[in-house]
Amino acid sequence: MPSLTLRINLDPQGRIGPGKIELLEQIAAFGSISAAARAMNMSYKRAWDLVEEMNKLFGKPLVSAQTGGKHGGGAQLTPVGLSVVTRFRAIERAAVAAAAPQMAALQAEIEAR
Repeated sequence: MPSLTLRINLDPQGRIGPGKIELLEQIAAFGSISAAARAMNMSYKRAWDLVEEMNKLFGKPLVSAQTGGKHGGGAQLTPVGLSVVTRFRAIERAAVAAAAPQMAALQAEIEAR
């Protein structure tokens, strides 16, 4: 079955898509950038760079990170980060629903060959 992948261009230097949104979701789930990176088979540096890129893109932090130490570190999504994930997933659901008839038609073309 054909599938639809959504990427949203926000400005000439930045966009968000399923990978960045999944990273935010994993950070929310694990409470840690490093654990989120491990879950996605990504280096910590790459995950941190993506978080910084998103923070810059939105002009405010999407992730609040505390450094390690005696009491441990951690990370959580800010209200903006939660909003970005929620809005992206809503847009994604709407796009998939709107495209469903055309996707089914494409599948029928594939099956008709």
